[in-house]
Amino acid sequence: MSDIRQVTVRVFSTLGAAVLVGGLFPIAHVIVQHQYDASLYSGLRWRVIGPFRGGRVNAVSGVPGQPNHFYFGSVGGGVWKSTNSCRTWAPVFDSQPVASIGAIGVAPSNTNIVYVGTGEADMRSQISYGNGMYKSTDAGRTWSHIGLDNTRQIGRVIVDSRNPNIVFVAALGHVYGANPDRGVYRSRDGGTNWEKVLFKNDNIGAIDLSFDPQNSQIIYTTLWNTRRPPWSIYPPSYGPGSGIFKSIDGGNTWQPLTNGVPPEGLVARPTPVRAGHPSKERLEAMIITSFGSTLMIRTG
Repeated sequence: MSDIRQVTVRVFSTLGAAVLVGGLFPIAHVIVQHQYDASLYSGLRWRVIGPFRGGRVNAVSGVPGQPNHFYFGSVGGGVWKSTNSCRTWAPVFDSQPVASIGAIGVAPSNTNIVYVGTGEADMRSQISYGNGMYKSTDAGRTWSHIGLDNTRQIGRVIVDSRNPNIVFVAALGHVYGANPDRGVYRSRDGGTNWEKVLFKNDNIGAIDLSFDPQNSQIIYTTLWNTRRPPWSIYPPSYGPGSGIFKSIDGGNTWQPLTNGVPPEGLVARPTPVRAGHPSKERLEAMIITSFGSTLMIRTG
């Protein structure tokens, strides 16, 4: 994976554009060399699909094999569910003692199993924390608290495509101070037990995770050294130790990806984007540095 192509980006920072993706981060518009026939997507239009009282959102998930079924996790309003292509939504998490949702993972091999990581990890001016992981085995009707209580902010939850008991969690950790409950966690028994499989120090958390779709032993994650000081609206986001990491043995060991990635201390939130290709390995990642936003495509 040494061939790297850097793509020019143009950054939009208007609030209206940000609302399209449900956040307040600047939107990077990518200008790529390959162009597509506009008629292929000319009929697509952005529209609000609710829930209209749900609030901001970091967590959205479809359900494999059920194209009308979706979950929505609000940063302050719990988990919502739609079974009719988002025409109507129902809150399914109101009985739980926490309302801030950071991530949702539906098990592809058993879609009744849903994992929820609590605590938004978007690092903005107002931020709510969570109390760990929850699990439903009946498609959201009932929930069990399954640990990781002190992770506070969870950025991503992914579930193995063949085994619903194998789940990974990217825990950003406490936003206001150092704490040891950060990094990448793995469970092999459906959340009964957790092991921390990637950790650097008390200041560096994990923000994203992605399986290679052809091989779930290959996993990408991103570590982020960031802090939300009480005297600043938005946090300093370029702390040392951030970066993209890769495992080829199901999370047992990890190696940093450094060839072509900005130097340590400049990477704020690199995001693996559904790594993998049928014929060759491929990784796309959004890198935010002190010099601006750049989309880098790494192919092998």
